[in-house]
Amino acid sequence: MNVPPPLATVPPLLSPPKASSLRTLLALLLSLCLGLFLADAVVSLVDDSLIVFCNLHILGTIRGILALLSILMAIVIYVLMGLTPMIPKRLFLPLTLFVPVALLAALPCVIYFYNSIRLIGWGSSLCQVILGLSILYQVQGGLKFHWPLIAENQLEVRRFSWRNVVVFLLGNVFVLLPSAVIYLFVCTALAVDHFSEGFVALRPGGFTVQARKYIRDDGKAVQLFPMSHVAERSFYQMLSESFTTNSIILMEGVTDEKGLLTNRISYQRMAKSLGVAEQQKEFKPIQGEIVRADVDVEQFTTNTIGFLNLIMLVHSKGLNAELLMQLIQFSPAPGFEQELIDDLLRKRNRHVVEELRSRLSQSEMFVVPWGAAHMPEIAREIQKLGFRLDETRDFTVIRFRSAGEQNKVAEKEEGHGRPP
Repeated sequence: MNVPPPLATVPPLLSPPKASSLRTLLALLLSLCLGLFLADAVVSLVDDSLIVFCNLHILGTIRGILALLSILMAIVIYVLMGLTPMIPKRLFLPLTLFVPVALLAALPCVIYFYNSIRLIGWGSSLCQVILGLSILYQVQGGLKFHWPLIAENQLEVRRFSWRNVVVFLLGNVFVLLPSAVIYLFVCTALAVDHFSEGFVALRPGGFTVQARKYIRDDGKAVQLFPMSHVAERSFYQMLSESFTTNSIILMEGVTDEKGLLTNRISYQRMAKSLGVAEQQKEFKPIQGEIVRADVDVEQFTTNTIGFLNLIMLVHSKGLNAELLMQLIQFSPAPGFEQELIDDLLRKRNRHVVEELRSRLSQSEMFVVPWGAAHMPEIAREIQKLGFRLDETRDFTVIRFRSAGEQNKVAEKEEGHGRPP
């Protein structure tokens, strides 16, 4: 009868299932990433379709917000992919890398088919939709939309692995990053060559220009020398000494008789940072007849003059908060881009070609040392006058240097500028 009462059983304390909580959170993040990617893809495709086929721009704001959220989420998932092997890389590596890969892949298309840039964007959006739907099909077992889009059982078991971290870092540092840099360099070289029509080239050692000599059956000759506002001093010196005494040099240089430009154009800061010299200080032909063959600022439109004043203000004083606000608030009129190109390039090109035409009877040799951007159109115009390409010669205008070499060159430049 004196049996002691049974001991009360105390339930064990339940610790939170950390692994399960992590898997749940990760599944939600992956679902959100895939959902934003799909939403951005669909809206982008609809927006690009309206632009291409109907010339309507009505979804830009929504598209921009979705694209920003999608990119931010992709960055988060990409970082997590390096920290934990739980994320299935075969599904989410293509998703997180789609935007940078698509942009890189579109560069050659934009260079050679710029007029079809809208179709290129439409094709990129279509590829994004196809990729998003294919990933959704794999994780859902069909084109279903059950939330969460990624189930916990589709994640890997291991939460952390040093091998995963090391492979991820090595792959980014030694594979992805160098490949992207090399690819961008190649695309830049293609763009420079294409848009300059071979007058300028980007090489591993620096920038080169191609001087071309055109001749005509009557013995007349025209030499086109692509110029750069900043270049190696040796380039300017060699060029200054190469012109013959009987040549007429049609010089570039916009005049400003009425003082319409509020700031003087100077490339001193750029030259110093690159360790090179300025054209206006070093390029001084010592032989031949120099003829000013450029236009006056007065011939530019009001919009172009206002834009030049703003840009030169930034160039002379540097970018600060006040100037940045002016640039943001700058709202050009429709068609301003074509107006600017016509003033800065075409109008001046027509003027120098007309100057050449009017002086053909005065000499056998003409030299046109103008900016490289002017060369393609000038070359086409002088060929209409009966000139044909006779020979070419390449010159290095800017060499790529290390920081130490740039400092040495800068010191040498300063010493060169001091009076004896």
